[in-house]
Amino acid sequence: MIVLWTVLFFVVGAAVGSFINVVADRLPEGKSIISPPSHCFGCQRQITASDNIPIVSYLWLRGHCRNCGATIPQRIFWTELGTAMLFALLYWRYGLTWDLALVVPFCSIFIPLLLIDLEHGILPNKIVYPGAAAALVAAGLGSIFGFEPSYIVDIGFRLWIINVAIGGAVGFLLLLIPALLYRGGMGWGDIKLAALIGFIAGLPLVILSLFLAVIVGGLVAGILLILKKRSRKDAIPFGPFLAVATILTLIWGNSIITWLFHS
Repeated sequence: MIVLWTVLFFVVGAAVGSFINVVADRLPEGKSIISPPSHCFGCQRQITASDNIPIVSYLWLRGHCRNCGATIPQRIFWTELGTAMLFALLYWRYGLTWDLALVVPFCSIFIPLLLIDLEHGILPNKIVYPGAAAALVAAGLGSIFGFEPSYIVDIGFRLWIINVAIGGAVGFLLLLIPALLYRGGMGWGDIKLAALIGFIAGLPLVILSLFLAVIVGGLVAGILLILKKRSRKDAIPFGPFLAVATILTLIWGNSIITWLFHS
């Protein structure tokens, strides 16, 4: 059964990844994510169902449109595969639990944010604000019915909603302060994303997420400078590092905190 459920979550993840590609393509341009149906970027012809199977169709068509031969962006394939693998990993980590029902959509929020910030340098409010609202509603309902997910670290708060409300405030302030001190070093999108991370992960995981993002971002920036792929004057979006760090934190953050303070 474990293998069957893993395959199922992989397939569902691939389908969600396909939809995330649509969001990443259309949302920054102000287009509807529902209509028109998926079409080729080159010839604008609607993609048939047989050519729109996540992962499989890209490999079968060798990354090109069947009609005009235009190259299909590799990002399409890697997003579908990455989301599929993430969903399978989340199932392995949490099993068929209410925790899984929370972390799957929460992790999914960060993937389009990662892609859009990489390609357009923005973190759309149309994703951040609904994500924050959904996180607060979930925490509020959980507090009412006495439920709290296992990834929330127990630091003495009796209610889940209090933990994430404080976490959101801490995340917001931790990036607001350097933004005010060093103009141009941190965008408002990053600050709002940090608040979203706090609303989802709570305290102290929001601090862990920001710390991991800074460490990984610094390492990547250093490597790019060494390889001369970027100069010191080139801006590197911070949102993708925040997104990846938060996904990792939602999977292993509680274990990391426990190890740090009880080892």
